[in-house]
Amino acid sequence: MDDHREVERLFDELKNQPHKRPLLTPVLCSLLVAHSRAEEAEVYPVAKSDADETDEVEHSQQEHAEAEQLLVELAKTDTESAEYEKVLGKVIDSVTHHVKEEESKLLPGMRSRLDAPRRAQLGEAFVTSRAKHLGDMPGHATREELLQQARNAGISGASSMNRDQLAKALQS
Repeated sequence: MDDHREVERLFDELKNQPHKRPLLTPVLCSLLVAHSRAEEAEVYPVAKSDADETDEVEHSQQEHAEAEQLLVELAKTDTESAEYEKVLGKVIDSVTHHVKEEESKLLPGMRSRLDAPRRAQLGEAFVTSRAKHLGDMPGHATREELLQQARNAGISGASSMNRDQLAKALQS
């Protein structure tokens, strides 16, 4: 949840201090990608298998895919253009919606169904995974990362798909 608050702070700076956009846009993209990859690799599989949160995980994974596409677009957009404002607004709306749902549905469900030691173990795994992905940019997931995303999203036949097929399946 600390990452959620940091992203909200970055959104505020990006909206209100346009001169910081060239430096903060890559920071935002990297933080969101690292956070997403850690959730996808560590949190979502446990939420599905141990906390009976399959529907929430599938929905959250779809939202991650949507946000990542928007981040790809944001990263390519001139920070001084009107288009940047438009894309930033879409990113903010998408991520804010996702955070609100995650904090009101998925995380409370996990808190109620997983004991404290398991949650602590999961938190440590999340932090380790997140650190490994800091610096990653949107749109560059490996086949293995896309395969995990497809599993989280409940896409059947994913293990036989190549990277491009996985990416397309996740976007649809």
